[in-house]
Amino acid sequence: MAGGIGSRFWPMSTTKYPKQFHDVLGIGRTLIQQTFDRFKSICPSENVFVVTHTDYKDQVLEQLPDLTENQVLCEPSRRNTAPCVAYAAYKIKEINPDARLIIAPADHLILKESEFVRIINIALNQASSANNLITLGIKPSRPDTGYGYIQFTDTTESIDFAVKKVKTFTEKPDLEIAKQFIESGDFYWNSGIFIWSLASIISAFEKFLPDMAELFAQGKEAYNTPEESKFINKVYQVCTNISIDYGVMEKAKNVFVVLSDFGWSDLGTWGSLYTHLNKDAQQNATVGDNVMLYESKGNVVHMPKDKLVVIQGLTDYIVVESEDTLLICKKVDEQKIKQFVNDIKVQKGENFI
Repeated sequence: MAGGIGSRFWPMSTTKYPKQFHDVLGIGRTLIQQTFDRFKSICPSENVFVVTHTDYKDQVLEQLPDLTENQVLCEPSRRNTAPCVAYAAYKIKEINPDARLIIAPADHLILKESEFVRIINIALNQASSANNLITLGIKPSRPDTGYGYIQFTDTTESIDFAVKKVKTFTEKPDLEIAKQFIESGDFYWNSGIFIWSLASIISAFEKFLPDMAELFAQGKEAYNTPEESKFINKVYQVCTNISIDYGVMEKAKNVFVVLSDFGWSDLGTWGSLYTHLNKDAQQNATVGDNVMLYESKGNVVHMPKDKLVVIQGLTDYIVVESEDTLLICKKVDEQKIKQFVNDIKVQKGENFI
C-alpha cells in the first residue's frame, strides 16, 4: 500500500512527493524500495503488487524498475484501505485464486529483517491451514497514544505459541488507558500488516462489506486487461471510504494475531524517525552531509545532502528543509504540523504542500 500522503512528515513529504518515495533515513534507499527489498526472500518480484494513487504511478515504476505496469494498481482517488485491499484481492484472484496475500504499508521501518521473515512465514502457514485473518502485533515498548492496540487471549487454534486469538481492537487510546494496556500484558500494537488467503479475505468482504464486494467482483473480465483502469475509475466514484480495520477486522470472529518483535515503526512522525536515527554525543540526529551544530542538543535535523546548515543554541527541535520550504518546530509540538499544513493550504495555496 503506497498511496498515502504522510502529511505529518511535511515538508519532506508532500502531496506531489510523499514520504514513501524519500530516503528518510539517509541510507541510499527510499522507504518503498526498502519494503520491496524486504520481500525478496519471501516471494518473487513478479508476485509483488503496489497499490498507489494514479499520480504516483511513474514514481513507483521509477523506484521499482523490476515491476511491470500491470503490477502497479492505480487508485483514482483515496478511499482508505478497504477498497485498496479489495482492488488487489479481486485482481489477483483472476491470476491465482489460490494465492495467499501479505498486505504491507510501503512506508514502515523494520530493523530486524530476518525476524520479520520468520514471523511472516508463521503467519503464512496459519493462513494456509485455516480460514483465518491474520495481523501482526508488535510488542509495545512504551504506552504510545499514536498506535492502535490489539488485545489477545490465550485461546488459539494454532500449534505455534506466537499465534493468538484476537479479542478486541482499540484505536489510539489516551495515555492513561495506554498505560493500563501495557501493564496488562495482553495488548500489542497493531502494525497494519495483514496475512490471509485470497478465499478468506474475499469471504470476509462478502460478509461485512457486501456492497464493496459486489462492486469489485464486477471487474472479473476487466482485471489484467486494458479495460482495468476504466473499470476502477468507475468503481471508485461510488466506493465506500472505510478502513480494512473498521470494515472487516473489527467485525470478524476469525482474526488472529502473531506476536512479533522485529524492530518495527510506522515512521508516522518526525519524533518516531528521531528514535531510529544515529545520534551524536548531544543526542542530535541528523540526515545530511553538511550539518554543523553548536550548543544544541536533542534535535532532529533533516537537510538536502549537499546543503550546508549551521545551527546554534537549539534544544529539542525539528529542523527540516525540502525544496523551497523550511520547518522549525519544537519536537514536543510536532502534532501541530498537520495544522500548519492546513493553514498553509488556506493562506498560501497548495504549491507548498
